[in-house]
Amino acid sequence: MKKWILVLIIVFNCVIMKAQYNDSTFYHVALTATGSLNETSTGNAYLLNNGLNFGIKKKDIVLNSATNWLYGKQNSLLSNNDFSSTLNFNLYKSLPHFYYWGLLNYATSYSLKINHQVQAGLGIAYNIIDKENFYVNISDGVVYDTSNLLSDTKYDTYRNSLRLQYRIKIKELILFEGSNFIQNSFAKGDDYIIRSTNKLGIQLKKWISLTTSLNYNRMNITRSENLNLTYGITLDKYF
Repeated sequence: MKKWILVLIIVFNCVIMKAQYNDSTFYHVALTATGSLNETSTGNAYLLNNGLNFGIKKKDIVLNSATNWLYGKQNSLLSNNDFSSTLNFNLYKSLPHFYYWGLLNYATSYSLKINHQVQAGLGIAYNIIDKENFYVNISDGVVYDTSNLLSDTKYDTYRNSLRLQYRIKIKELILFEGSNFIQNSFAKGDDYIIRSTNKLGIQLKKWISLTTSLNYNRMNITRSENLNLTYGITLDKYF
């Protein structure tokens, strides 16, 4: 079942990438390639973090897809092999600055001890600040989580999913943005997930920037976490 969900996400990504242009539809593509390397007399480590985002905005709906792969080794031993792919939509059909959202997410993570994880959910969101160069958003909702952990433990739970998202742009030169989640299980108080991604970009041209990314993830049920600082480039295009 989980393999079919992953196939669905990949196929859907391919479909929206082939969408045709028209006067009332807007597109966004962002490709990020970052990494880090550390080599000393006693050992070495490297980390690669690559992501592809694609979005479509048409009238009252926004559709986004995001795929990310984090891979790394330390002293020739695997430290990270983490993949995630997400589809989400925003529906603007009510009060100003307020919208409904839905998502479907697939993930597998060596560092967080996850064989497979599938999440699907719905919720609401509100733009606290909604300006061109300053954006702050808070959202909340319920997601269904079915997971297969590296310990061969299989479980299902419903989670409350709370997110804080922001984007600050200074003089078309500096961009600071972040997306921070906490997902608590309704069944167990010590079963929670934290996902935090914060990026600092310095724009070289309209479509290319130097990027530093700080990512933190914790899966408390497996007592595992990772913290990664990477740097590289982002290619970003609206059309």
